[in-house]
Amino acid sequence: MTDTRRTIRAHVQSNAGIHFNELVRESEFAPGQIQYHVRRLLDEGALVREEFYGRTHYYPPAYDEWERAALALFRRETTREIVMHLIANESAVPSEVADALEIARSTLEYHLDRLVERGIVEKQYDDRNRVTLELAAPERTAELLAEVEPTVPDRLIDRFTRLVDGLLEDATGTERV
Repeated sequence: MTDTRRTIRAHVQSNAGIHFNELVRESEFAPGQIQYHVRRLLDEGALVREEFYGRTHYYPPAYDEWERAALALFRRETTREIVMHLIANESAVPSEVADALEIARSTLEYHLDRLVERGIVEKQYDDRNRVTLELAAPERTAELLAEVEPTVPDRLIDRFTRLVDGLLEDATGTERV
C-alpha cells in the first residue's frame, strides 16, 4: 500500500463517516488522487462507501449499517443537538426539544424523520396519542456521538436554516405557514 493510500485510510479511520468533499478539504492531495486511492481502498475492502441524504460518506469496515447512518447524521449540528438533548433528558416531548434548542418544530421534525427512519430515535405514543421521544440505544448512541464533530459547512447549513426559521416567525412567535 502506498503512503498516500495509507494516509487517506488513516484519515477515514479517525474520521468515520467523513464525506468526500470534507476529505478533499482536509487533505493535502488533489481530488483526483483521493478518488483514485479511495477507489482502490474500496476494492481492497479497507473502506466502505455509503450514500446518505445526497452525500457520499466513507467508513472503516468495522462499522455496521446502523452506525454508519448514525455517524452521517451526527455530522449535522442540529441533529447532534437533538440527540444530545435526548441523552441528557432520557426522553422528551417534541415541543420541549424544539423550545430547548430554539428551533422551529418543522426543523425538528425534519431531523427527527431521519433519526426515526434510521432507528436512532423512537417515537412513543401514549393513550391520548401524545408523542414522547427516546433514544433507541442510548449507550451505543452516546459512544458514536463522541466520535464525530459537525463540520464547518454542515454547521453553516444548520445555522442558515435556523436563521430562515427565525425570519419566518411572525410577531406572536408562531410559524407562518
